[in-house]
This record gives sequence, C-alpha cells and structure tokens, in this order.
Amino acid sequence: MIKVGIIGGAGYTAGELIRLLMNHSKASIDFVFSTSQAGKLVSHIHQDLAGVTALEFSSDINAEVDVVFLCLGHGNSKAFLEKNKFSRNTKIIDLSNDFRLEASKVFQGNTFIYGLPELNSEAIKAAQYIANPGCFATAIQLSLLPLAQLNLLQEDIHINAVTGATGAGTSPSNTSHFPWRDNNFSSYKVFSHQHLDEIQESLQSLQPSFEKELNFIPNRGNFSRGIFASTYTTFEGSIEDAKLSFKEFYAESIFTKIIDSELHLKQVVNTNYSYLHLAKHKDKLLITCVLDNLLKGASGQAIQNMNLMFGIPEHEGLQLKANYF
Repeated sequence: MIKVGIIGGAGYTAGELIRLLMNHSKASIDFVFSTSQAGKLVSHIHQDLAGVTALEFSSDINAEVDVVFLCLGHGNSKAFLEKNKFSRNTKIIDLSNDFRLEASKVFQGNTFIYGLPELNSEAIKAAQYIANPGCFATAIQLSLLPLAQLNLLQEDIHINAVTGATGAGTSPSNTSHFPWRDNNFSSYKVFSHQHLDEIQESLQSLQPSFEKELNFIPNRGNFSRGIFASTYTTFEGSIEDAKLSFKEFYAESIFTKIIDSELHLKQVVNTNYSYLHLAKHKDKLLITCVLDNLLKGASGQAIQNMNLMFGIPEHEGLQLKANYF
C-alpha cells in the first residue's frame, strides 16, 4: 500500500483527496496535517465522512511516507517545504501554484514536473515532484493543446469561463457569502488571472512560436462546483479536421473525451473527466470544456498523477459517476 500524507487538511481539495484515497485500493492515509484542526476528527470538518472514519487531524508529519500532497494556499507550499523535510524517497504533489512555472519549478535542487497528464504523462511517470495544474488552466489547456501541437494557434485566443463557489476555497469572503453569490454572476481578474502564465508556457512547449494574446475572462457562478469554459480562435480547417485532430491528440487519454453533443456541467461533476465539444462558426473554432474544478481541476488530477508516478492503473480510485440528477 502507498502510505499517504496530506498537508493542509481542512480545505476543499484535502477533503476530496481524503474521500478519494479512502476508496483507493492501493493507498492508505498515514496522516492529515492541520495546524488549525489538530486533534479533532477529520469528520468534524469534512462532514461527508461522519461515521465513515475515525481519522484525526495531526499536528505532526511522518517524513517517511511514500507520497505527500500539499493542499496549502498559494505561496505557502514553498515555505512549508523550507521548514519541513521529507525522506529522499518521498514523492511530493503540490496543489498550489508555487512550482508550476519554469522560473519556479526548481526547488532545493529538485525539479517539479508540471502535472497535466494529457501533456506530460511520460515525465510524470518518472517524476519525484509534481506541480498540479490550476483548475481554469486545466480546462483551457485541454481546449487548446491539440491546436498548439499542429502549430495552428495563429491568432489571438478568447476565453470566457465560469467556476463554482468552491473555486474560492473555504475561507469566507464577500464574494463567497451566500446572499451575495446566490442568484448572482460576476467576473474577476479579467485579462490578468494567475493561471495565464502556466497556460502560455504549456502552449509554447508544443508551439514555441506562439506569442498571441490569451484574452481570458473568468467568472463566478452561483453553483458549488464545476468549470464551464468557452474558448475560440481563428481556424481555417473544417470541423471534421478539428475533431480528428482532437481525437488523435487524446486517443490515449482515459479522462478527456470529445463529445458530439453540446455540454453541461452535470455530465462531469463528481468525476475526473473533462469533456470537450467542438463547433465551427465561419472562420472561428469554438471549443467548450466542462470539468469538476475540485477533481479534474485539483484533487482527482492529483490522484491521477500519483497513480502514474507509482505505476498503477491511471483510473484507480477515480472510477466515479457524475451526479446527473
């Protein structure tokens, strides 16, 4: 069994990791570290686990675990690793943005591999350290990577995407307060979202000449979880050409599927799947992507990366049905 440690155990991504790992046949949870909840039952915070586990939050870490997931706020993973050491054999999967970019991926002589399996599966299999992608970044990259591989991103790209309230984390804020969020819709960080840099780097890894604008408008939706991303750019080929290119690119990807019908979030919420739909409008190709921001956009993808790193079936612990009804 793979012995797992979780750092920052009180948040949404940690809660989903715990739920997934408890049903993973090849892994067991060794500890869930939390400075704010130490000594309390995990089910005190993650109440969907009430009566299911007697696991308690820990104030100590076991430096000898096989893999540790860092579920800390952005900027805190690096600080944690500077103060806490793990064994040379411990694999690390970071869910923050601390190590995603080329400029920050080397830490204390160790290199973090960008953990998007559809892009870097072979490198992930050999990696010791993984930087898990952002949720918006996952949806947008999956929408564009097949075009980048064929050097077809020749014009500016326009993206409009909406995420659920869980994308803001568990800490209360004015824009996550229920009376504000309910029956409401708003945009934020327009053209300046923090995920843009990792998207740019991934696209340039396949199409080095790509220097066009990524015009990204992120939105807050009045639902709990999921991302619905609409991306379009100029495309000279036919819709049949586009679909063929996407199907070939994702032929070996068990969690990314090309769907002929128009999409909605209930097809993917509570799963590790990402669905893509393509449509041609005059000279524009529209790519719609839906995924669960807490699973394929965070914890599910982290488990997928763990499976690849340990050489076990990629879908282990992730065979989940969507909450359609």
